[in-house]
Amino acid sequence: MNAAEAVRRLHGGPVSGTRRTGGSIHLVTLEGGGVVVAKRNDAERACAAEAAGLRWLGEHRDLPVPEVYGHDDEWIVLQYVPPGHATPEAAATFGRALAALHLRGAPAFGAAPPDGPSDAWMGLAPMRNEPGPDWPSFYATHRIQPYLRSCVDQGLLDTGDTAVFDQVCERLPKLAGPPEPPARLHGDLWSGNVHWSMAGPVWLIDPAAHGGHRETDLAMLRLFGTPLLDHILGAYSEAAEDAGAPLAGGWPDRVGLHQLFPLLMHAAVFGGGYARQALAVARGAL
Repeated sequence: MNAAEAVRRLHGGPVSGTRRTGGSIHLVTLEGGGVVVAKRNDAERACAAEAAGLRWLGEHRDLPVPEVYGHDDEWIVLQYVPPGHATPEAAATFGRALAALHLRGAPAFGAAPPDGPSDAWMGLAPMRNEPGPDWPSFYATHRIQPYLRSCVDQGLLDTGDTAVFDQVCERLPKLAGPPEPPARLHGDLWSGNVHWSMAGPVWLIDPAAHGGHRETDLAMLRLFGTPLLDHILGAYSEAAEDAGAPLAGGWPDRVGLHQLFPLLMHAAVFGGGYARQALAVARGAL
């Protein structure tokens, strides 16, 4: 099935044209002039995971997310949001809204969105969402160790390197800072998934949503560089404090700890440079 056929079946109505914008993403023009996004992903339950994540993140309308028009095992059809430019006003609004979204909470650390699969995806990497009793045990078991094993199996890290990550996992209860309740996370909040729109608001796209630690989303914003990050984080911190849930002291010092998962995941998928970066960050965390 191609993108036009997917849109006709999952969204309905005739199609007048399609244009691939990169990878498996297509902009599909409807005969009436509207445009939708058709994304192909035949990884098991990936489309179901994305749809469930978008519904969960958009439940209270803290931040806009694309409407899901339909999905199957291969395609997901979404609302098209024309891109725009980052502005200080939009960044501050985004920061405040992200704080509100996180505080909507989740049933447990590692909880999947309602109706979402436990075996989900973060980009090209499988990601297991399995509820755990606390964040350190969940993070060690389902975010660090699986990708560490993959890196070792590929020869990207050796047994001496794994000892560093093992120490991090053992010391996570102390390294993680004060305990806090599970947050409602986007889960893959790098700059490419922060969609600045023509209408002004920042939209969330391509989630790897789950219940987790809110510092994880903030660390992802910093990992690959997000425009106007200081505006985002400043507004976030103010909103969290106003809501009676300020970020725990010293949270900037824990950014590297929360970046270990995406770094190891990128190493497992893309190769060794990320593995060495992850190792350096793990040593720094200790």
